[in-house]
Amino acid sequence: MARRIDHLVVAVHDLDRATDFYRRLGFRPGVRNIHPWGTENRLVQMRSAFIELIAIGKDVASIRPHTMRFFSFGAFVRGFLDRREGLAMLVLDSDDAKADAARFEREGIGSFTPLYLQRKGSTPDGNEIDVAFTLAFAHTFEAPLAGFFVCQHQTPEQFWNPLFQRHPNGATGLAAVTFAAAEPERFRRFLLAFTDGDPTHQTRDNLTFRLSDSDLAVVTPHDAAALYGPVEAEPDEPSFAGYSVVVEDLPAQARRLDAEGIPFREIGSRMVVPASAAFGVAIAFEAP
Repeated sequence: MARRIDHLVVAVHDLDRATDFYRRLGFRPGVRNIHPWGTENRLVQMRSAFIELIAIGKDVASIRPHTMRFFSFGAFVRGFLDRREGLAMLVLDSDDAKADAARFEREGIGSFTPLYLQRKGSTPDGNEIDVAFTLAFAHTFEAPLAGFFVCQHQTPEQFWNPLFQRHPNGATGLAAVTFAAAEPERFRRFLLAFTDGDPTHQTRDNLTFRLSDSDLAVVTPHDAAALYGPVEAEPDEPSFAGYSVVVEDLPAQARRLDAEGIPFREIGSRMVVPASAAFGVAIAFEAP
């Protein structure tokens, strides 16, 4: 069975400013979470996926360096933000992160020890809860600014909550994420191993991997610009260019963006907020 997108990691310098922007987009971000590994985040949870807005926290001394067997989440985010803001990491779901880590090692796309993370969270009514995850990381040296890992929720009944998933813009889930690279075919083997599936569509230049309820498109920078407008990364720098969110009422979302003074353009059947206005990653909205 095809994997689904568990979440997207959007790295920003100013978490408060990014949170305010996502509120203006019509999302309802959660509370600030402070991590013992040097980052802070706020989550935008939808029915089966979430967007993680993340920034470096005050306790930078707690950020561990990468080692041969240890992928440092905090170090990756800090390194990304040294270059730019934007969509830094794609995260798929996992039923067994330890087994995925072993498979990644066999496939030659990661030799990292699975990482168990636990932190405090809160319910919509403010009660404190414990949430925990096990992560398994993959990596390709051809895309140093793109992170890939899978996430196994150890406390899904604590984490997923319908009350967190009610957004003024009617967002229900992610439809697609787009990765831009000058030669998409160079990433075929890596993404076959990472997604544990086959590309369902291919043109001369581009690949599309169908996930359980969304698409992972690997396209040239030229085609990424056609989908989302100008991208923030350098043309020869493989990176995530944008993502698309399903909203229940697209015309209502257009009125919201107009009222908030957020620039967007219609590209095909989608409305796209450019990367230059959205912390380095283009955000498209589309109808169900």
